[in-house]
Amino acid sequence: MQFTITLDRDEDGVWITECPSIPGCVSQGRTRREALANIQEAIQLCLEVRAEKDLPLTIETQQLEIAV
Repeated sequence: MQFTITLDRDEDGVWITECPSIPGCVSQGRTRREALANIQEAIQLCLEVRAEKDLPLTIETQQLEIAV
């Protein structure tokens, strides 16, 4: 499966990653590489927990274009 993730840096320079299609699936890392590895593990674990609890694996996400 492929997932879209977000990457952002906080005020301390820590990389924050999130998988918007899996509620609560968030991770972080001191480096971009570490954050990416951590979110991959978080996604796997979140999917396992959601399957065990008989929840849908993901929620629907959609892109929306806004004229600026």
